[in-house]
Amino acid sequence: MSASDDRTLSSLIKEKARNLGFDLCGITAARALTEREDILKNWCSSGMNAGMTYLSRDMEKRLNPEFLVPGARSLIVTGINYYTENQQTEPGVPVLSIYAYGESYQEVIKRRLDELLQFVRSVSPEAEGRAFSDTAPLLEKAWAVEAGIGWQGKHSVVINKKIGSFFFIGILIVNIELDYDEPFSKDYCGNCRICIEQCPTGAINEDRTIDARKCIANLTIENRGPVPEEIIPLLEGRIYGCDKCQEVCPWNCNALPTKVPEFQIEEELAGLTAVEWSNISGERFKNSLTGLRSEEKNMKPSLKILH
Repeated sequence: MSASDDRTLSSLIKEKARNLGFDLCGITAARALTEREDILKNWCSSGMNAGMTYLSRDMEKRLNPEFLVPGARSLIVTGINYYTENQQTEPGVPVLSIYAYGESYQEVIKRRLDELLQFVRSVSPEAEGRAFSDTAPLLEKAWAVEAGIGWQGKHSVVINKKIGSFFFIGILIVNIELDYDEPFSKDYCGNCRICIEQCPTGAINEDRTIDARKCIANLTIENRGPVPEEIIPLLEGRIYGCDKCQEVCPWNCNALPTKVPEFQIEEELAGLTAVEWSNISGERFKNSLTGLRSEEKNMKPSLKILH
């Protein structure tokens, strides 16, 4: 930063984040989120984490970012819109969550955050840090609220007044102090209960948590076993994820399309017919869904629920 430039490093970071394609950027001080500990413990002990037993381990690491980045002082929290109007076009086809349309969001976001870190270092050479996007035991939604990006809606997803909730969270933890935003303290869900009432399986709890044992997103992605028989009639054709709670949220009524080309659906995948889906090979499916993590790509066994 030149001597003639009186802007703070924090304002420069936010400007750089916008230039890198991030729609949102807030900054908060690193600390242990001790107030979240009982919520997480009670949720896990009740069994609502389903098969995700790893969520009940190493809770200290989940609550305190210094376990991930020794000497952590600040968290730069970003949001990047992934909503697209270019969706699957053919009737009666297996339904994919919008987030799975394009490239792996973890890779897309990490590339941008790594570039942001390089920028921080160019201004503050002593800075060190690490980038995260659903790649470490980090309470990303809680940190988004802490950084003033938005509030945690009744469907548990973070909502921003300007862009809604169709955005990925990325976090850069650094070892330098910055200027911090105020935590988001308001709740603009009001008396609305549409997401709770419209959830196909009743998976949304009254306390803004999700019962993963019922959640279609969990059952078709994280779950490694068969989808429970009683859930199959409620899938409505979904085979990978579920966007229902976000689709019905009034804050997404005017969702704008993403400016990130990597999040667009491939033309071939968008145009697959129901017949082509029924004959798709595991290899072709794996190669088509570039947005899925490698261990999630081979979904051929899950297609059986549609036949």
